[in-house]
Amino acid sequence: MRRFRFEDPGFSAAFSAFVAERRETPEEVDAVVRDVLAAVRAEGLPALLRFAKEFDRVELTETTIRLSAEEIAEGAAACPAKVRQAIAFAAARIRAYHQRQAPADQKFTDEAGVELGWRWTALESVGVYVPGGRAAYPSTVLMNAVPAQVAGVGRIAMVTPPGRLQPAVLAAAQEAGITEIWRVGGAQAVAALAYGAGPLKPVDKIVGPGNAFVTAAKRRVYGVVGIDALAGPSEIVVVADGRNDPDWIAADLLSQAEHDPAAQSILITDDADFAARVEAAVESQLKTLATGEDAAASWRDHGAVVIAPLAESPALVDEIAPEHVEFAVDDPEALADRVRHAGAIFLGRYTPEAVGDYVAGSNHVLPTSRAARFSSGLSIYDFIKRTSIVKCDAAAFAALGPATVALAEAEGLPAHARSAAIRLNSGS
Repeated sequence: MRRFRFEDPGFSAAFSAFVAERRETPEEVDAVVRDVLAAVRAEGLPALLRFAKEFDRVELTETTIRLSAEEIAEGAAACPAKVRQAIAFAAARIRAYHQRQAPADQKFTDEAGVELGWRWTALESVGVYVPGGRAAYPSTVLMNAVPAQVAGVGRIAMVTPPGRLQPAVLAAAQEAGITEIWRVGGAQAVAALAYGAGPLKPVDKIVGPGNAFVTAAKRRVYGVVGIDALAGPSEIVVVADGRNDPDWIAADLLSQAEHDPAAQSILITDDADFAARVEAAVESQLKTLATGEDAAASWRDHGAVVIAPLAESPALVDEIAPEHVEFAVDDPEALADRVRHAGAIFLGRYTPEAVGDYVAGSNHVLPTSRAARFSSGLSIYDFIKRTSIVKCDAAAFAALGPATVALAEAEGLPAHARSAAIRLNSGS
């Protein structure tokens, strides 16, 4: 864990170097992914079945690779009632939040008499990748599938590594209306969604987080299909003053550290004594945390404590451009309103990032690795596309035609110019 003090000489350079550190995908991962994608593209289903045996130690057939309706129903029914209620509660809030994002079609006539506008249409098919390695992720199902459902996507195909599927994951799938679930994970799942593999037909876009192999595969298939983003390790910045309970802030930092040894948790505070108490609380909580091994590695290798005036925190947050940032201060809006680069902002002492992961309603699929500088979290806009509409009558075309000809000739595209000029010259 690194410590930085704003007043120290060289703070800016040292902090910038820390922020710029990258947790790159090893070259050997990309090499494996390249070969897996090629095999699935060439062989289809036989490659999926072979990789299930080789990578996951599971024997599958063309019949068992897809969950039956009975398996989904039985698995969902095994989910404890309390968890099912929480899933339904979360799904309702996620659905309501994303319904408010729905854009409207528009059509208007401009001063030249040209009818212009746009219309929105849903994607036909989407693949949702749900990790299955470190834990069960029903929230991933909801956050990816519910917005797609709200958008009107016709087919949602879920893929997840083979093995025993957790009842909570199947209950979430059932809640989201997913009936197509495949026992396939890793780069081979991404390949199957992109190229198709026997009964698993290709999709138009792939969403959902995964490990380094999944991310590398998504990078390689982009262009054949759409992707949501290249997800990196989870990140959180907590801006907190000394009036917080250090145990609360420690828990918030560890809530992201436990995801992955490569995750990153950063505390920014103006109170050095409080920072020390938070550090002690982190160490204490790690001793009893079931995910303590991963969380400890994350905190040790990628964590940081920054002692700086709170007025400087928005600029520091913008430099980090984190996935999540909490402002646990008396007037959080005063600082948060100055932040430009963050995936999600959590305001106040009673708004831990964890509520955003599950039940706030906003999406928890967010930009990482400083991508918040240029991208947004998952939304309904990831599942719809905009088509421009243009209509000219003779009078409107007469107003636009001469400039069209002039620009086409300037670009050396005579057929473009003729396409306009022939109509102008016809007098029609």
